[in-house]
Amino acid sequence: MHKIETTETLATAVKLIKLRDMEAARAAKPGQFCVIKLDEKGERIPLTIAEADKTTGLITIIFQESGATTALLGALKEGDMISDFLCPLGTPAHIAKVGTVVTIGGGVGIPEILPATKAFKEAGNYVISILGARNKELILLENEIRATSDEILIATDDGSYGKKGFVSDILKEIIEKRKVDLVSVAGPAIMMKVIANVTRPYNIKTMASLNPIMLDATGMCGVCRVTVGGQNKFACVDGPEFDAHLVDFDELMMRQKIYLEEEKTAMHKCRLDK
Repeated sequence: MHKIETTETLATAVKLIKLRDMEAARAAKPGQFCVIKLDEKGERIPLTIAEADKTTGLITIIFQESGATTALLGALKEGDMISDFLCPLGTPAHIAKVGTVVTIGGGVGIPEILPATKAFKEAGNYVISILGARNKELILLENEIRATSDEILIATDDGSYGKKGFVSDILKEIIEKRKVDLVSVAGPAIMMKVIANVTRPYNIKTMASLNPIMLDATGMCGVCRVTVGGQNKFACVDGPEFDAHLVDFDELMMRQKIYLEEEKTAMHKCRLDK
């Protein structure tokens, strides 16, 4: 059992919780994730590690209430307990000194780039961060990412904050002005596909943190399989980070769509039951 130490609402339906697990916090690396199960009968859900404090043992998790289980998780309060917490999982991101790195986060994908942004900066890179969302409210962790970036640029769909437009527009402008050695992106699949299409003509290495449906998160069930370079990969053990130029994003989005209506139905029922 793990106790929820902190809860916070960051935006509409976007929550932050902190759990304490010293061993997991010391082991966690950028690019990895955790799996939570609320109770014995609950489902296993994968969630991003936004921060792991190796001194206090606190692990910060940020998520959107997009399904029945995340809605139940979001309703928990400080002091409440969750049944199971498995962390860290997945293959860590490859961090090295390469030159100029652009980290890109879209919506609830923004927390995923915070650990990588810190790590790339600590490795001696010049780091440019691009944050994007539908509106200003959904720009998450701006101060935290600003503190560890050399530059930070923001785009919103509605123009309520930063540049009106998309993160891909800003990335194009950067590439036209300077040499970029690596792009690391996390967010909606369609956004990552567009970013890959932007960088491909320039042969800029681009790594995408994929977000397929997961079940056991140990590579046994195959639910999270993705096609990368024509080969089947499991995002939970081979990823979640892959070469974006090799990912079959159309297949990824098609498989995500299969579960969308089921998630909406479950979420609606959960709200009615509250």
